[in-house]
Parts: sequence; structure tokens; C-alpha cells
Amino acid sequence: MSLNVSVHLIEQAKAGKVDEKQFVESIRQSLPYAWGIVESLAQRLIKGEEWANHEFPPPSEQARAQLLRMMGGDAIRGAVERHFGIKLAFQNCHNVAVFRPDKLDSSVYLDFISIRSQILNQTPELVDC
Repeated sequence: MSLNVSVHLIEQAKAGKVDEKQFVESIRQSLPYAWGIVESLAQRLIKGEEWANHEFPPPSEQARAQLLRMMGGDAIRGAVERHFGIKLAFQNCHNVAVFRPDKLDSSVYLDFISIRSQILNQTPELVDC
């Protein structure tokens, strides 16, 4: 299961209208490791960095799984991006970056999401990532 959602949130979804703030809170509570990484990266943008990334292996398989669930779920990733006002980029289970949404034509963003960078970011120790 990706998220621990309340019965109330499930009822909202069945009725066709979900409160995104409640959904985001469910993400924050369900994926605390991933949330903490994204929150700290977003804070770096607020402090003026052009972009920020996290390049450290997760401390456990559970933490790795949280990152994968956050980045792999379009609805989850999109809600987190809207909440923080950022664009997430992901190369593997420990190379997560955030960018300003109005700078997606920048050379640094285009390089980060390029096939070339993806290939150069692969190492034998990341095979199971």
C-alpha cells in the first residue's frame, strides 16, 4: 500500500471530490522520509538556490520504498509539487532534485532530466534501486 488514507478520504474519493490538503497530509504522514527530503529541498529554493538535490542513499529499504512511491505515483508527486510550488526530478532512489517551475527551460534542469545524465548516474551498486 502506498499511502495510509483515512476512511474520510476514501469516502471523499468515492463521492468524486477529494480535498487536496487532506490528501497532502496523508502523503506527509505516510511517507515521512520522502516528505522530509522534499521539504528540505524546497526550503533550499526558498533560501535562493536555483535548484537543489539530494544525492544520498536511503538509510533503509523502507526509506527507499517511500521515495519510490512518492516519485512513482503521478497523483502523489503532483500534489507534493503543487504543495511546495516546485518541480520534482528523479534519477534513482537517492538522486532527487527540485527545480523552480518557471525555470524548466534552464540548462541545469534540462541536463538533470537528460538521457545522458540518467546514464551517467548509473552505477553497479544502484542496480536494485
